[in-house]
Amino acid sequence: MQDKPYQRLLDRDSREVPPVLRENSEAAEDCAPIAAASYTGPCFFELERRHLWPHVWQMACREEDIPETGDIHVYDIVDRSFLIVRTGAGQIRAYYNSCLHRGRKLMDTSGRVEHLRCGFHGWTWNLDGEIKSLPCRSEFAHLDDGGLALPQVLVSCWGGFVFINMDLEASPLEEFLGVLPEHFRRWKLEECYKAVHVGRVIRCNWKVAQEAFMESYHVVATHPQILPFFDDVGAQYDVFGEHVNRNLAAFAEPSPHLAHKSSVQEVIEGMFGLWGREGAAEPPGDIEEGGARAYLGGLARSALQRTSATDLGPASDAEMLDALVYNVFPNFAPWGGFAPNIVYRWRPNGCDVDSCIMEVMILRRPPRDGSRPQPAALHWLSEDEPWSAASELRALGPVIDQDMSNMPQVQEGLKASASGEVHLGRYVESRIRHFHRTLDAYLERGESRAASAP
Repeated sequence: MQDKPYQRLLDRDSREVPPVLRENSEAAEDCAPIAAASYTGPCFFELERRHLWPHVWQMACREEDIPETGDIHVYDIVDRSFLIVRTGAGQIRAYYNSCLHRGRKLMDTSGRVEHLRCGFHGWTWNLDGEIKSLPCRSEFAHLDDGGLALPQVLVSCWGGFVFINMDLEASPLEEFLGVLPEHFRRWKLEECYKAVHVGRVIRCNWKVAQEAFMESYHVVATHPQILPFFDDVGAQYDVFGEHVNRNLAAFAEPSPHLAHKSSVQEVIEGMFGLWGREGAAEPPGDIEEGGARAYLGGLARSALQRTSATDLGPASDAEMLDALVYNVFPNFAPWGGFAPNIVYRWRPNGCDVDSCIMEVMILRRPPRDGSRPQPAALHWLSEDEPWSAASELRALGPVIDQDMSNMPQVQEGLKASASGEVHLGRYVESRIRHFHRTLDAYLERGESRAASAP
């Protein structure tokens, strides 16, 4: 197993490093190739539809998206649609978005209602899912009101996110999330608000898009502009149980790929550009080589503390600067730390194996005045619009556009593959291998259930 360079960097940081960043798990050792058909094959996609999505906890929305009684968020996954409903203070339920009469979707878009009414024939349900009324009730005397409640799915919350699971016998969300609640307890995402939400369709399989964000190995070729202040080679990869893995990668440290190591000033200027700040301030003259990290960590801490109600006194430089990226199986990726937290989600675009929906959220700390800004509405980009067209993403938009230059070409290349195989690095792509191991386990369990069904 490769040594963990990131750990040495944490040990060098002047501030106390949270124990969760010191943990190491053994990354996957199995180096068998992955079948290209798992990204391109309609049969594999059908297995996911039948055996993956109905049996996993998946993030549907933020709690702040449905703050008031009667607020509803429509969540779609493959060929299923669900209504995430705020039924009362502290109460959230989720129903299949389908009328029990003729099957019309009860709601086409998210919104606020007093009751759930089908637009086809007017069948109506209370927010608690119980039938309220239906025209010409005598025509349906053979149906008992007790059997007309809207079918529900499991709902649970963590970190301000609302998760659903179609499997009514699924293990609790907290168990599914494994180490995540412990690791994120310090960062309190439930106290944050959604400041940015951008999404668009991408012409590739959902796993191709997701895996583009699961390793730092691609940075040298895809994002060379950040090499002067991003240590791609020193990234650390960890896996935790079945559903969680993590990438720790340091900003404010130059990449070893560079022929000439960045100066302190070059590192500072690069980070200022990443932050969207004009003109890098002259650092104190006594900063030694490698000292840019502590200097920038202090600047980030001070800047956020001026506007945030969060106590950042104990925050380490790693928590202010670095990419602390967790992936929760199958399609949810929240960043840790105290700086604005990026959150990714990837989903199939309906039943199209060759396209997906990618969303980017940014969570920010509550302001010092105690107010809570309204959550950002989804800014939906057309397929022809670059991510940089969403100005609220700032420097992140152009970086994602660089990733976009690969994704559709990967999908096309997988279809053109002569070997039909994908080969992953032993360590640097171990998180991707961990994901596929978990995916295969779900599909195998599903096939076993199907074979044993009467």
